[in-house]
Amino acid sequence: MKRKVLLIYTGGTIGMEKDYETGSLRAFDFGNIFEKMPEMRLMECEVFVHPFAKPLDSSDMGPEEWRVIANYIQKNYDEYDGFLILHGTDTMSYTASALSFMLKGLRKPVIMTGSQLPIGDLRTDAKENLLTSLYYASLYENDEAVIQEVAIYFEYKLLRGNRTLKYSAEYFDAYSSPNYPILGQSGVHLNIIKDNLFRCDPEVEFHVDEHISEDILFWRIFPGMHLSHFREIPKMKVLILQVFGSGTIFSSAKTQETLQEIRDNGTEIVVVSQCISGGISFGKYENSNIFSRIGAISGRDMTAETAITKAMHLIDNPSYSGSFADNFTRSLCGEITD
Repeated sequence: MKRKVLLIYTGGTIGMEKDYETGSLRAFDFGNIFEKMPEMRLMECEVFVHPFAKPLDSSDMGPEEWRVIANYIQKNYDEYDGFLILHGTDTMSYTASALSFMLKGLRKPVIMTGSQLPIGDLRTDAKENLLTSLYYASLYENDEAVIQEVAIYFEYKLLRGNRTLKYSAEYFDAYSSPNYPILGQSGVHLNIIKDNLFRCDPEVEFHVDEHISEDILFWRIFPGMHLSHFREIPKMKVLILQVFGSGTIFSSAKTQETLQEIRDNGTEIVVVSQCISGGISFGKYENSNIFSRIGAISGRDMTAETAITKAMHLIDNPSYSGSFADNFTRSLCGEITD
């Protein structure tokens, strides 16, 4: 029996072709993808295509589009064995992270991919990314999906979606998972590293939790910045600070006073690292202790993209019991190292 994969095309470079007269990129009708890639018909799965009515640049993807994708997966969950989402590369890690929190009790593969070059380009990376993603989206053993999480496949590597970041706008190998090993790798053989795969709580039935709050602010700390500017910002539910190294900031009475004012105003403060690899460790250096004193929350080894979308999902979400801090610091779907 051939597995059925629903391909959801949202937009991005992978769905474009070059107009060789003008040199410009333009979107093509993705409903005609089998004409562009007849080799898709040779796959050992049936592929059904659902393009967005209006393809979007990934910079236009946000909470509304995340809900559309999540709800469309829910609507079609029982009919298909796997899902492949084609997405622009610039914000794919945000969407993958958000979906990982929204798709509760997921027991089927949700693979995301895109490309650095259009599918019609002579040197494109689109075809390999698309074909191998279809393989992973349809991979079953003993009538059970091998992959049961949101993953990104790009340039021969399968990565947990909420552990990824885009680190290159130039190279085909554009994505990294700095704090978690790869889930699989494509070469002569298509491999899966089963010990690295996520499995949800078996008691949780599949459903979508589409709660997303946009009352979040992300701020990168830099030497010499004036924290007094925070006093001019309207109150927010969560402030995410991207700080130095393993969790340090310029330590002074003024810094603590300003951050404490923010906390006293009811704002949660989350701390993530500016380093690509590694994470936050309060107490490792004296200049990190200020965060413990004001009751800030360590983002540990989460990427910035995941910390942002996790905070958006958790804040004021009635589906969760316990405090925001308790829920934020525990692993919900493999996004943080226990």
